[in-house]
Amino acid sequence: MSEMTHAAVHEAPKSFIRKWIFSLDHKIIGIQYYFLALFSVFLGMALSVIFRLRLAWPMEQWPLLAKIFPAGFEGGPMTPEFYLSMVTMHGTIMVFFVLTTAPQGGFGNYVLPIQIGAHDMAFPVLNMLSFWVTFVSLVVMVAALFATGGAPISGWTAYAPLSALGQVAGPGLGLGQTLWIISIAIFCAGSLLGALNFITTVLNMRTRGLSLMRLPLTVWTWFTTAILALLSFPVLLAGGILLLLDRVGGTSFFVPGGLVVSDKIIPHSGGSPILWQHLFWFFGHPEVYIAILPGMGVTSQILSTFARKPIFGYRAMVYAILAIGMLGFFVWGHHMFISGLSPYSAIAFSILTLSIGVPSAIKTFNWIGTLWGGKIRFTTAMLYALGFVSLFVSGGITGLFLGQTSLDVYLHDTYFVPAHFHLIMGVAAIFGIFAATYYWFPKMFGRMLNEGLGRLHFWFTFIGVYAIFLPMHTMGIMGHPRRYAQATEFKFLAETQPYHVFITIAAIITAAAQIIFLVNFFWSLFKGPKAPQNPWDATTLEWTVPSPPPHDNFAGKIPVVHHGPYEYGVPGAPKDFVMQTDSHITFHLSCVKN
Repeated sequence: MSEMTHAAVHEAPKSFIRKWIFSLDHKIIGIQYYFLALFSVFLGMALSVIFRLRLAWPMEQWPLLAKIFPAGFEGGPMTPEFYLSMVTMHGTIMVFFVLTTAPQGGFGNYVLPIQIGAHDMAFPVLNMLSFWVTFVSLVVMVAALFATGGAPISGWTAYAPLSALGQVAGPGLGLGQTLWIISIAIFCAGSLLGALNFITTVLNMRTRGLSLMRLPLTVWTWFTTAILALLSFPVLLAGGILLLLDRVGGTSFFVPGGLVVSDKIIPHSGGSPILWQHLFWFFGHPEVYIAILPGMGVTSQILSTFARKPIFGYRAMVYAILAIGMLGFFVWGHHMFISGLSPYSAIAFSILTLSIGVPSAIKTFNWIGTLWGGKIRFTTAMLYALGFVSLFVSGGITGLFLGQTSLDVYLHDTYFVPAHFHLIMGVAAIFGIFAATYYWFPKMFGRMLNEGLGRLHFWFTFIGVYAIFLPMHTMGIMGHPRRYAQATEFKFLAETQPYHVFITIAAIITAAAQIIFLVNFFWSLFKGPKAPQNPWDATTLEWTVPSPPPHDNFAGKIPVVHHGPYEYGVPGAPKDFVMQTDSHITFHLSCVKN
C-alpha cells in the first residue's frame, strides 16, 4: 500500500478571523509570510530607487519626494543624511523582511510539512505567533522611516559607536535608531520561534518510509537554515539588547571612553566598538546562508524536475549543504579584515573563507551535471533557477577576491563589496524566491501563472540586475568608496559619474519591470487557468495532493514513501518519472537508496 488512513487531525476553522488572520494552518501562515515579504520587497526596492536618484543627479530637486519627506529635502536637493537613511532602511528591510522571510517563512512553512508527509508543523500555535511577531517587527521598522529626527543613518549593520550614542551623534540616531534596534530584537524572537518549529517538524514528523536520505533537497536546506537561525539570532538579539542599554541605560558595552562628539565628551567608562562587529557578524555571515540556502534547495528541485533527470550526486549535495551551514559560523572575521584584527586571526579567517568555496563548487558542478544531457523544459521557474546558478557563480567568484586579506584592504570599503554581496546573496536569493513562486504557485493557489508574462519578467530582471551590479565592480576597482551620497567633488571619481547614471537608469527600468510580475501574480490569482494536481510531472509529495491542498494536507490519508525524491528518466517505468509514493514500481531506480 502507498498510503495509510487516519482520522482528520482537526477541523478546518469556519470564521474568517480564525481561517485567514489567526490561522494555525501552516499553508495560510506561509501565504501570510509571503505577502509580508512581497510588501517589503517593493518597499525596499522603492527606497533603493530614491537613493539612486541622489547618486545619479546629486543637485536635482524632487518635489513629490520633498512633500513626503520634507526634512530630507531641506534647501532643495536630497540631503546626504536622508540618502544614508534610505540606504540603511533599504538594506535592513531587504535582508530581514525579504531575504530571510520569504524563502524560509513563506515557502518553507507552506511546502515543508507536505513534502515530509505531515499534516502541519509540529507547533501550530508557535507557528502563528512567529508570523505575528515578525509582522509587529515590520510595523516598528516602517515606523522608523517616519520617526521624529528621521530614519537611522548607521547602515544595516548599525556600527557602534555611531548607533550607540543617541541623537547627539546626528540625524536619525535618536528615536529612529531606537525603533530600528527594537524592531530587530522582535524579529530575532520571531525567527527563533520559527527555527524551533522547523527543526522539530523535520526530525519528528516525517511520514513512514521517508528516511533522511529520501528527503527533497529543499527540506535539507530549510532544516539547515533553521539550525543556522537557532544558533545565530540569539547572538544578534543579545547584541541588540546591549546596544539599547548603551543608548538608554548609560552602559558602556560598545562606546569607548573619552569619546568626543560635537565638542562634548561622552560620559562612558569605556567599551569596544569592535565587540559589536564581532557580535553582529557572528550573526551576519550565517545570515548570508539563511538567505541563500533555501534558494539552493529550490534550484536543485527545479533543475531536476525540468531537466527530467535525477539530481546529480544527491548525497554529495546533502553533505555540501551541511558543510556550508557549518563553515558559515567560522568565517565572520572576513568582514573585519581592516578593523585592526590580528594578522594571525585574519589568515585563519581567510583560509576558512576560501574553504567554504569547496562545498559551494560541489553544488554548482552537481547542478551542471544534472543539466548535462537532460531533456530541458524552459519554463519560467526553470529560467529563474538557471538565473540563480548564474548569479551564484558570478557573485561567488568576486568573493574569492574579498577573501584575500591583502586585496580586501583595498576593496573593502568600495563599491566592489555591495556589488559582490548583491549578486551572491541579494539578487540570487530573489531569483530563488521568483523560481519558487513560479514553481509552487499552482499548488498554493490552484491556478497557473502566465508563462509568457513570466518569461518577459525574467529577461527584464536578469539583464537588469547584471546591468546594475556589474558596473559596480568596475567602480570598486577604480576606488569609489561606499556610502558617499555624492562623488562629484572628488576629481579622481569624476570618471565614475556616468556609471552612476547608467546604474540608476537600469535600476529604474528593472524596478518598473516588476510591475509585470505583479500583474501576472494578481491576475492569475483570480483569473488564471485552473491548475492540475501535478502540472510539472514532479515526484515529491506535494504533487500527490489536490491544488490547493486540503486543510490537513492529505485528507486523512498518510502517504507512505517508497522512493527517493528525484526519480526521473527511469528505464522501463510507465512514465518518465516515479512518484515517491508509487509502491508498484519494483525495478531498479537510479536515485540513491537509503
